[in-house]
Amino acid sequence: MHIIDIAEEIDEETIVDRIFEAVVEQRLPAGTKLSEQALCEAFGVGRMRIRRALLLLASREVVDLHPNKGAYIASPTAEQAREIFEARMVLEPTIATIAAGRATPAEVAALKSHLEAESAAQISGNRRDAIRLSGQFHIMLAQMAGNGVMLRMVKELVTRTSLLIGIYGSAGVTNCRDDEHSLIADAFAAGDGAKAALLMQEHLEHIQSHLDLTAKSGGPVDLLQLFRKE
Repeated sequence: MHIIDIAEEIDEETIVDRIFEAVVEQRLPAGTKLSEQALCEAFGVGRMRIRRALLLLASREVVDLHPNKGAYIASPTAEQAREIFEARMVLEPTIATIAAGRATPAEVAALKSHLEAESAAQISGNRRDAIRLSGQFHIMLAQMAGNGVMLRMVKELVTRTSLLIGIYGSAGVTNCRDDEHSLIADAFAAGDGAKAALLMQEHLEHIQSHLDLTAKSGGPVDLLQLFRKE
């Protein structure tokens, strides 16, 4: 009873984060059915809290909700992936150009420090942190550009790309190489917006080319065992 009382304090965002992490770490394959009952038991919370968490995941396109069938981990199509990367390739080189012209020495230093953490995650094989930090790098650039509209768009696109990489990226890699990020940071340090934009374009093309969208969905997953042990 004591364990359940502690688990009741878990909020929707925590449940959302743990499910998303499991997807990124390839422990929840595309198409996996998310049983409300199993999730209630695993997290020790009521059905309404699980439903709110699933609605949040659906709003972020991590989960598909099917009437009378339940919730399933999303299975993005090749067409959806193409649209995501088309949007990023239109938006982010422009952001890189603007940000390179506006970046302060302190911001460039923060970017370099971030790259060290990213590299450490890569070296240690921490897939979850590597994907998260890689996404944050792109968000940091949008913040440096100083455009709130662009920042909101990049945050959404990075989340959706992280899902794609988590599901369709090769195990053990993040598809977002820190050496390419380092080259972009060097262009920022030099104030070379044109080079930063070109490097960003090439970087996004590299990420897209390393996704295997033909990967098949996995078999049933024991949600109780998966989340209760975390």
